[in-house]
Amino acid sequence: MAIYLPELSAHDVSFPPLHRALSNPDGLLAMGGDLSPARLLSAYSQAIFPWFSEGDPLLWWSPSQRAIFAPDTLKLNRTLRKQLKRYRLDFSVNKAFAQVMAHCAAPRAKQPGTWILPEMQQAYLQLHLQGYAHSIEVWQQDKLVGGLYGVLVGSLFCGESMFNLLPDTAKLALVALQQHLQQVAPGWIDCQLPNPFLLQLGATPLPREEYIMLLQHYAAKLTPTSHWQANTLLLDSGDA
Repeated sequence: MAIYLPELSAHDVSFPPLHRALSNPDGLLAMGGDLSPARLLSAYSQAIFPWFSEGDPLLWWSPSQRAIFAPDTLKLNRTLRKQLKRYRLDFSVNKAFAQVMAHCAAPRAKQPGTWILPEMQQAYLQLHLQGYAHSIEVWQQDKLVGGLYGVLVGSLFCGESMFNLLPDTAKLALVALQQHLQQVAPGWIDCQLPNPFLLQLGATPLPREEYIMLLQHYAAKLTPTSHWQANTLLLDSGDA
């Protein structure tokens, strides 16, 4: 069955209304346009994100369900505490954004390709340089062994991707992100599409309409720029 999508103008960063998003495939809204900072910021502020593979046109999505971590959801369980001590890990924010993206884009088992293409990496690096995209890094001594990156919309963090080179370091990066965010904001994290990994960690599926209300509420609640300067992070292990 043929799919007909609105094609975005190269000179207009607006998007079609979300009620026009397809149900099959779920959330597909439009094609074309570009990955300019202005368009990406417009997209995230309207619950839209880009997702496409090599050889595909630039596709824009707003799925009917979002995977959301509510405040105080991400905790260090017994296993994560053991990993933290076993590997002697350190954490940072925005010290290696480009490296984190490159690791997230690397091939993975049972996943021959990647959607984090060079043009995506360049686009999000520009957002990072403008202060909108941020990374959390997990280090073992001076080696980057885990991390994540995403876009901050007001005080809501929209996670894009994560990776680990040691067991559970992606999970630990998520915990570090929420702890860091909750120093200046409630701590809401959007991880886009629900999947078993996220649900097992405590993410909640949220209908698009409810996500839009959450997004609109927190988009105007800015966090201090100084909070996202490159720095080390101290992870609260919860030990007495």
